[in-house]
Amino acid sequence: RKGELYFLLNGFEFLRFQSNLSLVFLFFAIAGELHVLPSCFHTFQGFKDISLERFMHGGANVTGFQLVDFSKPIVIKLMQRWNKLDQREYPGSESPPKVRIQGLTGNIQFDHYGRRVNYTMDVFELRSNGPRKIGYWNDIDKLVLVQNENSLSNDSSAMENRTVVVTTIMEGPYVMLKKNWELYEGNDQFEGYCVDLASEIAKHIGIKYKISIVPDGKYGARDPETKIWNGMVGELVYGKAEIAVAPLTITLVREEVIDFSKPFMSLGISIMIKKPQKSKPGVFSFLDPLAYEIWMCIVFAYIGVSVVLFLVSRFSPYEWHAEEPEEGATEPGPTDQPPNEFGIFNSLWFSLGAFMQQGCDISPRSLSGRIVGGVWWFFTLIIISSYTANLAAFLTVERMVSPIESAEDLAKQTEIAYGTLDSGSTKEFFRRSKIAVYEKMWSYMKSAEPTVFTKTTAEGVARVRKSKGKYAFLLESTMNEYTEQRKPCDTMKVGGNLDSKGYGIATPKGSQLRTPVNLAVLKLSEAGVLDKLKNKWWYDKGECGPKDSGSKDKSSQALSLSNVAGVFYILVGGLGLAMLVALVEFCYKSRAEAKRMKLSFSEAMRNKARLSITGSVGENGRVLTPDCPKAVHAGHASFRHPGLAVVSSGLP
Repeated sequence: RKGELYFLLNGFEFLRFQSNLSLVFLFFAIAGELHVLPSCFHTFQGFKDISLERFMHGGANVTGFQLVDFSKPIVIKLMQRWNKLDQREYPGSESPPKVRIQGLTGNIQFDHYGRRVNYTMDVFELRSNGPRKIGYWNDIDKLVLVQNENSLSNDSSAMENRTVVVTTIMEGPYVMLKKNWELYEGNDQFEGYCVDLASEIAKHIGIKYKISIVPDGKYGARDPETKIWNGMVGELVYGKAEIAVAPLTITLVREEVIDFSKPFMSLGISIMIKKPQKSKPGVFSFLDPLAYEIWMCIVFAYIGVSVVLFLVSRFSPYEWHAEEPEEGATEPGPTDQPPNEFGIFNSLWFSLGAFMQQGCDISPRSLSGRIVGGVWWFFTLIIISSYTANLAAFLTVERMVSPIESAEDLAKQTEIAYGTLDSGSTKEFFRRSKIAVYEKMWSYMKSAEPTVFTKTTAEGVARVRKSKGKYAFLLESTMNEYTEQRKPCDTMKVGGNLDSKGYGIATPKGSQLRTPVNLAVLKLSEAGVLDKLKNKWWYDKGECGPKDSGSKDKSSQALSLSNVAGVFYILVGGLGLAMLVALVEFCYKSRAEAKRMKLSFSEAMRNKARLSITGSVGENGRVLTPDCPKAVHAGHASFRHPGLAVVSSGLP
């Protein structure tokens, strides 16, 4: 397979250097037959003084330094005078150790050890049309690339026969190792969103590339003390990589040292917490559709309507009535109905039947009573309809009560710790923010002990999962959404995004790759490729299902016993209460019968029990015991006879 060799030539005299350069070229010729690509060849001599014609079209990446800037007027003038100078008239002299002058090589200055300081060297790169300046180096700024963007963007041959180093970071779902990755080589070892994106961009640009994982595992931030960039940004700034395809946020401080393409993904800072336990419906959850205050108001309304109905029925003459005597009867017999049906108990019964929408065997006759009944029916219609509409949702949905809903909630409390990635745009956002809430959050995060910052996103997610709800992680919304779809499905995103930003593909300042990469990103966006890639790695490969599938599934599945257990409890309680009331009535009536019939209490209870078990309905609705002959008895009188017991149907 093709390999890469690096050569460094330094410290030779000019003639000896040219001789060694010929040997290198000979090796290049042999290497071409052996299919070995000499990708990098660095020199530390005057770059323009070297004869490099034989290397211009060989595909090698030749980089060198040039101490003298031949574009300066003083250098041009001096070179013209130098060509006319008679060497016999130039005696030469030694420079004093502390001299400071502007010479052919720029600023000439020495320290007290006699070493040259404060000098600048131009950096050149060999192109098909000759050497070209791409930057400079000095003791203070180090390497600074100042390539001419217009000229480089038109130099399509600059990328020919070269393998571009693509730096990225190991972060799912952007870049991950394949299963059995040991069986693969090179780029085939990786998979993920950014891996597919790099492949698509390389196809559009027409370049070869090699994926390189950033050694320190960081995105890129500048050390406030040393001013040195780390992470992927540092890889680009210091020339270790030529393009960064990763979830790298476009920020102002990064834009000052590197170039970004158009955003290939929009996002914002979000809050990740551990997913709270779902609260299952309680025993009396069927009461949840209406608030506690509403239920209390309904009870008072029920009592109030019953009392008002009782009062208007008492005062209205139309509720009082008496039955006409039967034909042939000289006197009106005793009636089975009271003169006014709406006593207090019947009023309560009527109101309860109307509320339960079951109706009642009595109804108001007076206009005032009917008005009371009408408004009560309208009231119950609205209440029952509202209750029924909300009942299904409250019984079938297991809601999760989140302790945090926004950044303001985080800032107000102290029980839940929160932090960000130690090196990245999220931390920089809080550090630079002038919003009061975010300033308060930053003040807490930078002084918290133990530290709330994490070295990697995976470490932050693991901390959320192990914290039992006592730690919230602030990260990009895309990563938050992806983690939410990964097993064990115990994290969730809460609230909206704190800001709005985007991920971009980064290149060194003035790189010839910037314009082609920009165009490639726009083409992929317009073609819908970026959306397809996100759906592929976020949702199609999700392990927890869509966000809204939970509520849909819950609404379609059968109710469990715990959902309606309270209704059964009320039913059993009502049946038990009815049996208890019946027993009290039985005992009360038995005692009354014993006093009236002059029987013992136990004997009266036996007669009552016998009647309850073996009683039968006789003529005119009277209930007779089995040894009672069928006869017609007038009135409601009950009397005792040996072997005969007659009880009116009006008695319990």
